Amino acid sequence: MYRKSNQSELTPEKFELPVAIELSSENRWVIMAELIPWSDFEEEYAQNFSEDQGAPAKSFRIALGALIIKEKLGTSDKETVEQIKENPYLQYFLGMSDYSNEAPFDASMLVHFRERIDKNLVNKINSYMVKNLREKEKEETEKKNEKEEVESIKKSREVNIRCYLRTCGYKLSQ
Repeated sequence: MYRKSNQSELTPEKFELPVAIELSSENRWVIMAELIPWSDFEEEYAQNFSEDQGAPAKSFRIALGALIIKEKLGTSDKETVEQIKENPYLQYFLGMSDYSNEAPFDASMLVHFRERIDKNLVNKINSYMVKNLREKEKEETEKKNEKEEVESIKKSREVNIRCYLRTCGYKLSQ
């Protein structure tokens, strides 16, 4: 059976969003944001600007983040800005503290971001990210191995106790 709904009554103002939406720590953009050493490279990026002339520049996180988003999504400059405007995960990735329906910058800014963030800086960041990822994976592997070792010890103790009780004449059920 099919019941026709009246879609014409749906407007953006009537579209309900849960009040307390939280970003998932499992999201790829949240994970990647944690891997990038934003503050470690901010100073190098800041050297592109005068301290007392011109309009305040966008932050390093916004500049690099926008270029990463553009590259990962394979979009044009204009489409990249549209994606950022529509997606709270991308806004979080750029370091924005809350969601906004407004574009954080004009698409033409991506040209300036590309000029200011050269290949050498990108290579340094990539090396740092790979190093961080390897360290994180190593820590996770060590934790997993430690947990498995604890479980193995518990099983071994249980087996030893059962053997001891059997030698003492106790009958144990499996």
